[in-house]
Amino acid sequence: MTHPFVLASQSPARRELLRAAGIEPLVIVSGVDESRVMGEDPAELASALAELKAEAVLDQVSAGSLVLGCDSVLHFGHEILGKPEGPEEATSRWKRMRGNSGTLYTGHCLIDTAADRKVVRASGTVVHFAEVADEEIAAYVATGEPLHVAGSFTLDGYGSAFIDRIEGDPGTVIGLSMPLLRNMLGELEIALHQLWT
Repeated sequence: MTHPFVLASQSPARRELLRAAGIEPLVIVSGVDESRVMGEDPAELASALAELKAEAVLDQVSAGSLVLGCDSVLHFGHEILGKPEGPEEATSRWKRMRGNSGTLYTGHCLIDTAADRKVVRASGTVVHFAEVADEEIAAYVATGEPLHVAGSFTLDGYGSAFIDRIEGDPGTVIGLSMPLLRNMLGELEIALHQLWT
């Protein structure tokens, strides 16, 4: 049985993770205003945002589709950090994060439109940031990459050189945990390999 797979995210990294795992998603950008959702628990906040994104595209998908929404936040110190508002904020974040660690949470919401069922889960991975120099931070921010991602860094781009190590699933940091997705599909009684193209 084929299930059209919809990714409710404009993230190229999430799309590539799915493709690498044999799933060719149809991308429909949710257009959700992430700033309208607040929360004190990072896993719950990431999950709530993921759910909003998945639900926002339901009226645009074909019957029988599987819809996946994801969102990530960084829990650093006592703050929850999404995307920075600009280069200044990204720079100041990096000056605080260097030599320290935080936990990147990615919320996942998977909706099976055929069965009218939904599974929402979050995963967290600890990220240890390198002791980077001011000059390196300025050069990294100038690439523009940290301006478009939660926590102002990536693990699959320029930012990879500034991450000393992680504890957990690298996919969570990139924006989509494939092992978690497999388990969520299992809860909906769908095997991951049934989605391979």
